Amino acid sequence: MRISNKITGLMLASMLFATSCSEQDLLDLNINQNAVEDIDMQYLFSLGTLRIGGEYENTRANMLYAATMIQHTASTAGYFSGDKYFYSAQYSGAYMERHFTDVIRLFSEVIRKTADDPDEANVNAAATILRVFDLHRMTDMYGDIPYSQAGYGLEAEENWFPTYEPQQEVYNKMIDDLRAARDRFSASARPLGAQDFIYFGDTDKWKKFANSLLMRMAMRISNVDPAKAQEVFTEANNSGAFTSNDDIAYIHYAPGPQGVNRNGLNDGYWNTYKYSRDCKISDTFMSWMDANNDPRKMIITGGIGNPEDPSTWITEPEAQVGLPNGYNSTNLVEAVPPGTLDGFSVVQQNFSMLNLKYLDWEDPYYLISYAEVELMRAEAALKGWIGGSAESHFNAGVAAAINAWTLFDPSFAVPAEDIDAYIAGRGFGAASDEDKMRLIGEEYWAATYLNDIESWSNWRRTGYPELTPTQDPNAWEGNFIPRRLIYWETEIGANPDNYQAAVSRMGGDLFATRIWWDGGN
Repeated sequence: MRISNKITGLMLASMLFATSCSEQDLLDLNINQNAVEDIDMQYLFSLGTLRIGGEYENTRANMLYAATMIQHTASTAGYFSGDKYFYSAQYSGAYMERHFTDVIRLFSEVIRKTADDPDEANVNAAATILRVFDLHRMTDMYGDIPYSQAGYGLEAEENWFPTYEPQQEVYNKMIDDLRAARDRFSASARPLGAQDFIYFGDTDKWKKFANSLLMRMAMRISNVDPAKAQEVFTEANNSGAFTSNDDIAYIHYAPGPQGVNRNGLNDGYWNTYKYSRDCKISDTFMSWMDANNDPRKMIITGGIGNPEDPSTWITEPEAQVGLPNGYNSTNLVEAVPPGTLDGFSVVQQNFSMLNLKYLDWEDPYYLISYAEVELMRAEAALKGWIGGSAESHFNAGVAAAINAWTLFDPSFAVPAEDIDAYIAGRGFGAASDEDKMRLIGEEYWAATYLNDIESWSNWRRTGYPELTPTQDPNAWEGNFIPRRLIYWETEIGANPDNYQAAVSRMGGDLFATRIWWDGGN
């Protein structure tokens, strides 16, 4: 036993001696030789781009809230919270939840890692534009938000609990960042190429996108800071914004193979979740199209019937029926003409459904369109900000909105003479200035269908179209169309001081709380 113990002791001693001489080898054992330590920032940029259109938050913020609040769609189902102004903490805070922790973090990391590298100027500029786009959408939804520190938790400890900045300051910083990004693109820098799912590396179109987004921001603040709005709008317009539907900023998705490659909004409306079985074209939208002989009617709706059984579809234009907002399956019978509910045993199937042809996984996810830009130019001409004819811009915007539907399906093409007849019927040229503002607002509302967060934001600014709030005894704060969404509830406990400072400054965290550009604090 003694010999054995001595041998064992000698072996241990030699092992200890060997390790003392190879300390670095031991340290090296902690390094995963297969781990990725340096990620291509263009990959993170691509991932961030695709995640803008994620299913979770787009289903909740865009479909369940914005689309029904703005009365593009309607539903008798209680989970479509915007239809009757119910509060769902998960739905209301979904966009903050997913985008601050994912999309903004990705773009911020790209910007941080490429800030001092001239060869990466293009990905840095494009990431900045999309970061601004997403935070612009976020501030329009909620009001004061973290901006400067958002997504920079890896950079410094002080960013772990980001400060909510007043919306006016956020807008000023977004404008500065967009201009700087627009001017940063370089022909000598590494191209974006195929990893750019919007313009596939065309930096001239990225510059147009930046200018078009600046014009949108300028219009948004035009009621509270008209001088700044005019300066921003005219500079961006003169620098070169969209000039045709070829410039439209939209994310190109695919059928798969992973969910991130798919249009998440359409994954909610149809495909995986099929929530559009429970929502239909709003009576407000349908009646407006009927009153104006809008050629988009049978593009917007695919008919009446069971959306999963084409043999049941009633597709005659004159047979279409919009679903009134604000009702459930019990009291709906009081709101529609006798016989309306007699055709199908499932109540919702008696109303015009969304057209499934624009709900494919690979269909465009709009960020901003040429039609919007021309309609903004029409308003700017009315305000005297730019020269030219408001009518010509209005006509171009309406025509672009109708023609752009072919991006979703070639069968959506409308003959030019039908478009001309529709535009002439709108009577823009003979209208008063206030009526022209109404016509621009209505057409902007129609042009931003499916991009309903934008529809809702522009409606809050202009008041057009004129919408009648629904009446439900269970509305969260009352029967009015919400002026904002309520913050992600996790912030109350996770970032309490900064959350409370924002709420105190804005005057509340309610649907009724008005944000800065909507006349609030």
